Amino acid sequence: MNMNKGLEGVVAAETRLSMVDGQAGELIIGGFDVAELATTLSFEETVWLLWNGQVPNDEERESFRAALARRRAIPDATLALLRSCAQAKLPVMDALRIAAGTVSLIEGDEATNLVATFPTIVASYWHLLNGREPIAPNAALAHVANYLYMLTGEVPDAERVRGMETYFDTVVDHGLSASTFTARVITSTESDLVSAIVGALGAMKGPLHGGAPGPALDMVFEIGDASRAEQVLRSKIESGEKLMGFGHRVYKVRDPRADVLAAAAERMFTRGGDMRLYELAKAVEATAIRLLEEYKPGRRLQTNVEFYTALLLHGLGLEVPLFTPTFSISRVAGWIAHCLEQRKDNRIIRPQSVYVGPRRAA
Repeated sequence: MNMNKGLEGVVAAETRLSMVDGQAGELIIGGFDVAELATTLSFEETVWLLWNGQVPNDEERESFRAALARRRAIPDATLALLRSCAQAKLPVMDALRIAAGTVSLIEGDEATNLVATFPTIVASYWHLLNGREPIAPNAALAHVANYLYMLTGEVPDAERVRGMETYFDTVVDHGLSASTFTARVITSTESDLVSAIVGALGAMKGPLHGGAPGPALDMVFEIGDASRAEQVLRSKIESGEKLMGFGHRVYKVRDPRADVLAAAAERMFTRGGDMRLYELAKAVEATAIRLLEEYKPGRRLQTNVEFYTALLLHGLGLEVPLFTPTFSISRVAGWIAHCLEQRKDNRIIRPQSVYVGPRRAA
């Protein structure tokens, strides 16, 4: 029996949602090249596209935006749980995982409820964790703008909204990632949508999946000045340390999402009038790619999405503990799309294993 460790190279599903070509460095989401999607559609339009197979018309877009706005409030029981999590000082991803299960308490469509409440859960918990009371959602704002508002208490300007919306569109779906596969496996048992999303959050939390953008930024800050980049990076490589933000399980060339987010970060930092961090990051990136090719020739370890995710989210004022939860606020829409797709042509996902344990004599 052949075994593919980590299921590498095994095709487990057909999907219309996204296509990842690691050799060509191409990502298609809902029929759109990721760069076109991220610079053309609002997040609400992207979610509608994934769930319905087409871009919404004006009436559908506004109706869906209004539906999300109406469903942002979280139950009192959810808020009480978040207060308990804050007292225990749990990480934000743990609080999101715990609170996500309570979305079952809300009447109405589970898919809409999950997407609508994730920003409220994360922003509310962030305030509670830092000794502040949560900020209520603003129904007059669109999905992304409302998330930024709930984090800061200030209506964000258009440039900040565009930066975050670009990020949300870019990371909304990415083939059968670990968290997406988890959601499809749970759905294949005919379990409910909320259970599938809670499982996906557990997978997303891992540092080999959604938990890595923070360390990529930490490395840039550690270097501090472009003149130190080669010294610090050589030391890390020679000591066997992984350079966070470089290399990807699928992409053997530059991650196309990195280009989209690099452009968004450049635009945001340029408009902000302080390019020092962006220029430092570019210098670190160039040095890292050169040294990785020197030390690991042929491995093609290029920039991945984590590197510019960290830079963009930092520029938007988010602290590192919010990076992976913010990723999840976008990706929950993709998880749901995969769950809905799995339901349409379902067969329980049940791979085999190879027994390598002892065999007792009769």
